[in-house]
Amino acid sequence: MAEHNELGKKGEDLAVEYLLQNEYKILERNWTFQKAEIDIIAKKENILAVIEVKTRSSIDFGLPQDFVKPKKIQLLIKAVNAYVTDRENDFDSSLEIRFDIIAVQKTGESFAIEHLTDAFYHF
Repeated sequence: MAEHNELGKKGEDLAVEYLLQNEYKILERNWTFQKAEIDIIAKKENILAVIEVKTRSSIDFGLPQDFVKPKKIQLLIKAVNAYVTDRENDFDSSLEIRFDIIAVQKTGESFAIEHLTDAFYHF
């Protein structure tokens, strides 16, 4: 596996660990619909969190969250709409859907995690 893929996988694993520690229930990891992939779908209380994880080993070119571009946001919205539709019979319509970003920065051997809730809105 390429080094950047390993870093991304490590970032996603750290994000899941962080979410579990913060009382989220992980419903899906790497859920795909057509060309869209949702890194993590999690639930906490009445919130369905659609989470994009961005991991970087350097912030020379910007913070991890700066790499979630409008095209990616459109794909995430399309994917979550498909996710909800696929689970129409099982889906709790009272859940609030929220789009989050978990930014993971590697510095030396340590990692810093920042959870940005309501990172962007469904429009």
